[in-house]
Amino acid sequence: QVQLVESGGGLVQAGGSLRLSCVASGIIFSRNIMAWYRQAPGKQRGFIASVNSGGITSYVDSVKGRFTISRDNAKNTVYLQMNSLKPEDTGVYYCNTFPTSPDWGQGTLVTVSS
Repeated sequence: QVQLVESGGGLVQAGGSLRLSCVASGIIFSRNIMAWYRQAPGKQRGFIASVNSGGITSYVDSVKGRFTISRDNAKNTVYLQMNSLKPEDTGVYYCNTFPTSPDWGQGTLVTVSS
């Protein structure tokens, strides 16, 4: 069973920054593409960024140039550095593999005030 523990969310003003972390267990972390997903209020959870074992990244257009995903295979941890935050970035952020496993963590709430 995959266990995912996200942290680092909070309340921030527009233009601010946050760094999210996610520790994964129950998987061979280094062999998996890891990704971040976001569930905005009233919307379905959706993909926002991924990083493969070699460090190649992919982003949705709405976060390109503002968010950076990275990973530390020695720590089984994936990060999401979020800069120039906008109110529309508000939501609960989750990490998972890509494609997703059926096991999700509790997520971490990010609230961006205008």
